[in-house]
Amino acid sequence: MRKALSYVRKAVEDYSMIKEGDHITVGISGGKDSLTLLLVMNALKRFYPEKFTLSAISIDMGFEGMDFSPIRELCEKIEVPYHVKKTDIREIIFDIRKEKNPCSLCANMRRGALNEAALEIGSNKVALGHHYDDVVETFWMNQIFEGRLGCFSPVTYLDRKGVTVIRPMIYMPEAYVKGFVKNENLPVVKSCCEADGNTMREEVKQLLHNMEKQYPGLKKRLFTAMCTQQLSGWKQASAAAQKNKRK
Repeated sequence: MRKALSYVRKAVEDYSMIKEGDHITVGISGGKDSLTLLLVMNALKRFYPEKFTLSAISIDMGFEGMDFSPIRELCEKIEVPYHVKKTDIREIIFDIRKEKNPCSLCANMRRGALNEAALEIGSNKVALGHHYDDVVETFWMNQIFEGRLGCFSPVTYLDRKGVTVIRPMIYMPEAYVKGFVKNENLPVVKSCCEADGNTMREEVKQLLHNMEKQYPGLKKRLFTAMCTQQLSGWKQASAAAQKNKRK
């Protein structure tokens, strides 16, 4: 846990993710990343100088066989309020629209439902479990499939929703997440999505795996280059926002 906390605290402090009095909702898919984030954020809450409230929400997209009860039991054990938001996302994507490449639309709809659910319980911030490897993979996906340079931001304020999205695990490698889940015996819930394991992200993950074998250290160099630029940009934007507030 100590190492996990060091990864998360560094990201939180580098990007000023938490302010005094925040109500942070962790989006729980049931996978290894979101469950790791839940436990680490709960541990951070005990000693972090900026006091915050923690909740957890899962989005029920309508897939048959999804069982959120292990997550509910975990949240009860660590005393974090847990909510499940029912939606018809699966029906819209697979039955009505019959999407051939459903992941992008599904992710957007799921995030929208999560943000709305967070606002309903009084949260002002939503924490997502994107980790170090997700950063590099997303950067490559944007180049390959969209022809643009860029990645998700560590902190994003959604002015239409009035909620801020934070990603406290961006410094944590996926390999560490896997070990953490095993050591903590976390109740990972298997996805029931028809597209699970057959996605563009999985293709890019395999591509990067092969490139890393040929060029050791490639992912680390890519991540360092992105973070150096992004951290500088975020600090400039944050300073400009504070200056505008004073005016």
